[in-house]
Amino acid sequence: MALLVVDRVNKRFRGLQALRDVSLSVDEGGVFGIIGANGAGKTTLFSIISGALNADSGEVHFAGARVTGLSPSRLCAGGIARTFQVARPFPQLTVLETIRVAVLGRLHRMAEATGRAEIIASRFGLADKTHRLGRNLSVLERKRLELARAYATAPRLLLLDEVAAGLRPGEIQDLIGLVRSITEEGITVLMIEHVLPAVFALARRVAVLDQGRLIAEATPVEVARDPTVISAYLGTGYASA
Repeated sequence: MALLVVDRVNKRFRGLQALRDVSLSVDEGGVFGIIGANGAGKTTLFSIISGALNADSGEVHFAGARVTGLSPSRLCAGGIARTFQVARPFPQLTVLETIRVAVLGRLHRMAEATGRAEIIASRFGLADKTHRLGRNLSVLERKRLELARAYATAPRLLLLDEVAAGLRPGEIQDLIGLVRSITEEGITVLMIEHVLPAVFALARRVAVLDQGRLIAEATPVEVARDPTVISAYLGTGYASA
C-alpha cells in the first residue's frame, strides 16, 4: 500500500527547471532510495515533500490524504520527519536537550520527555554524549544526533538526506545497520544517497533523477544495469564492477 504518492510535481527556480513532472509512489515499510548527480533535483523533491518548498504544480499525498502545501510543522505532526544533508545541531544545546525538543512535540510532560530522550540517545549511540554541546560534536556524532532528532518526532515516514556523506566505511556499515533497525520498527525510510553501496544495500526500490526528470525506478539490481542510468549517472566503470 502506498504511504507516499508524488504526482507530476514541477518546480522552477527562475531559469532552472529543478523538477519536471516527477511522479513516484512509496509503499509503506522498508527503504526507498533516490539517487542522481548533484543538481538532479533530489533535495528539492525532499523539500517539497516535507513542506519546506511549495511545488509550482503537482500534488503530494501522504497516508491517503492530500498534503500539498502544508507547513513543515503540520507535516511533522502528521508523521513526516527529515534530516538534512549538512547536520547543524543547535550549538548551545546539549545532545539530550536537542533530542528532548523533538520529543516534546509528542510528549508534553518534561520528565517523561527527558526519559524518552535518554532512551533515544542510547538507541543512537549517544548515551555517553548527552551533556555535550552540539558545537563540540564530531561529524559522526552530528549525523547520529540528526538522525535521533528526526526519529524522536515519532514519524511514519523518515526522509534521510545523504546521512552517509563524509563517513568512513566502517561508520557507513554501522549506519546501514541503524537504518535497517529503524525500518524494523515499521517506519518507512525515503533516502537520498550518493554512497551507492549504502542505498543499494538498504533499498527495495530506487528512483533515479537526472536534470529534474525521473529516468528510472526499479530494484537496485535493475537500476544498476539500466543503460540510461549508467549513461546519466553511474558510468560504465560502476556497471562493470
